[in-house]
Amino acid sequence: MNCISRFEEFASTIVSLPDTFAVEKPLPRALQMKSDGNLSIFYAPFDHVTTTARIVLVGITPGRVQALAAIAKARDCLSRSASPEKASAEAKSTASFSGPMRGNLIAMLDHVGVASRLGLQTTASLWSSHTHLVHFTSALRYPVFEVGKNYSGSGMVSRQLLREQIESYFAHECRALTGALFVPLGKAAQAACDYATGIGALSSAQILRGLPHPSGANAERIAYFLGRKDRASLSVKTRPETIEAGRLLANQCVEAWA
Repeated sequence: MNCISRFEEFASTIVSLPDTFAVEKPLPRALQMKSDGNLSIFYAPFDHVTTTARIVLVGITPGRVQALAAIAKARDCLSRSASPEKASAEAKSTASFSGPMRGNLIAMLDHVGVASRLGLQTTASLWSSHTHLVHFTSALRYPVFEVGKNYSGSGMVSRQLLREQIESYFAHECRALTGALFVPLGKAAQAACDYATGIGALSSAQILRGLPHPSGANAERIAYFLGRKDRASLSVKTRPETIEAGRLLANQCVEAWA
């Protein structure tokens, strides 16, 4: 299935951006797509869909830093006469999950058996030799800002402008990846996946539930999920029962994954 791409529509604008484009906040005004009250949506080149993917990692929306990196990469590729397809793919690949989040995510995916189901020694290969097996995406494909700041995901499916974004782009990706396992990163991404299920774009059986958010700020929960920290040493703010239930659910989701 062909997934909607806006890349060629904005390619000439990206090429013509001045060298100082990164100083505009939150992103260059020429790339603004829609706005509604405190919310604004900007174009950044996150259109490319890896249709061979067996696993889909779902965030909320690209942040400003991630968007600027993708725009800069697309601008560079287009200025060197790269094809729109190549420029779009390279721009998207520059901004995949990185830093401590990537390490935590790899550890948890391996722990619940995703690597084994994919025939890999570790899901770290998804960022190197097996990139064809993973699709990096967001519930809101294009960067969303609230009062000029990165949108946190609060109330996503209850806001019409954002629901329209899910239906227009994320739902098309879901329908193109019918055999893939979707891994929502956090409650907001989970809500978007559930919404996609409700409109018939995604099967509930395709959603991996129960993982703690891989953010570095979630270190203790992740350590307990992975069995690296015992229950007795957890701080009072951490609820072990919730993590244990999530771990069981995640294992069950991977086992049931066709």
